[in-house]
Amino acid sequence: MLLRTFAVSVAMLATVAAAPVRAETPGISEPEIKVGATFPFSGPASPLSNTGKGLIAYVHSVNDRGGVNGRKINLITYDDAYSPPKAVEQTRKLIESDEVAFLFSPLGTPGIGATIKYVTAKKVPHLFVVSGVTKFANFNEFPLTTTGLPSYSTEGKIYARYIAQTAPDAKIAILYQNDDLGRDFVAAFKDVLKGEFDKKVVTSPYEVTEPTIESRVVTLKASGAQAFLIAGTPKFAAQAIKKASEIGWTPLTIVNYVSSSVSATIVPAGVDKAVGVVVATITKDPNDKKWADDPGMKWYRAHFEKYLPGADIGDNNYLFGTQQGQILEQVLKQCGDDLSRENIVKQARNIKGLVLPTLMPGITINTGPDNSMAYTQLQLQRWTGSSWEQFGGVLSADTN
Repeated sequence: MLLRTFAVSVAMLATVAAAPVRAETPGISEPEIKVGATFPFSGPASPLSNTGKGLIAYVHSVNDRGGVNGRKINLITYDDAYSPPKAVEQTRKLIESDEVAFLFSPLGTPGIGATIKYVTAKKVPHLFVVSGVTKFANFNEFPLTTTGLPSYSTEGKIYARYIAQTAPDAKIAILYQNDDLGRDFVAAFKDVLKGEFDKKVVTSPYEVTEPTIESRVVTLKASGAQAFLIAGTPKFAAQAIKKASEIGWTPLTIVNYVSSSVSATIVPAGVDKAVGVVVATITKDPNDKKWADDPGMKWYRAHFEKYLPGADIGDNNYLFGTQQGQILEQVLKQCGDDLSRENIVKQARNIKGLVLPTLMPGITINTGPDNSMAYTQLQLQRWTGSSWEQFGGVLSADTN
């Protein structure tokens, strides 16, 4: 009986030894790393999905070079239509059916807000999400999440201080997307203006399901505001800029970085109608002649021609998606052969002095145990009618 038991045990051990060893981390195998993301390829924020296309193109370039540390990146993307229920459905599919190792660069405040607690509960790294909502960067609440956009709070405070310095007596109108994106900008103005906020600011929230916000612009003009902040996505920013021009309203106009693409916002609004619009940015404009001989932009134009042929190089969303791909590559390089979820998160929070070729001079990526954000610096610029003109220095939330 003992001999028989021993024989069965030996046979079982031999079977286990002969079977392929399953990776401890879902989505990790010898040839590849599965990574998942959702983007609004359709719906009211579809222009932003070119960020996803930029990321996909850069991943193709990485795989053409042999991948990272010997593994190809299998990037699985789904359309969430900028709809929270759809984002939940697609995120569940990525985690439970596709078994991705981690999520990287899902885009859209509404969808991220609807999925972040689920992703955290599943203990899946949730890296460099494309939203600047302040609470998403709260390490204590969301220890597996890092953010890929400058904080809306940081951006909003920069705008509030700029208006206070440039037009100290101006009444301010804020048109904002009625979710965490827009509310973060309003909160930032409250932080800066404090007791003056209620006297100086008039607000108008809109829903992303609205076909147009033109009537809201007319109402805001009637308030007598001399400064106008538009905090939303490109479709609505373009509508607001165009309508303000049509009704003869010429306030100091500011749009948020998400809506700063020349192709997605400025051209639809009208390049002449957008003259004077101010935005804070992190990226160079590939169509701007001032960067014609810039080595980083030369690299980008060559990359774009090869991996995004026929696309509009003037759309900043492609460029931002390319930068997201470079951050993904950096995180995986730092991971080496330790692709445990714990180390993936650790390396995402351990990026030091990363300078990307398409970033504005002076802006670097630094994350750490106390900073979940890729970007904490921004550069102000103004639309001249043909290009962006930078002014002032690199700013942060703490800049006076």
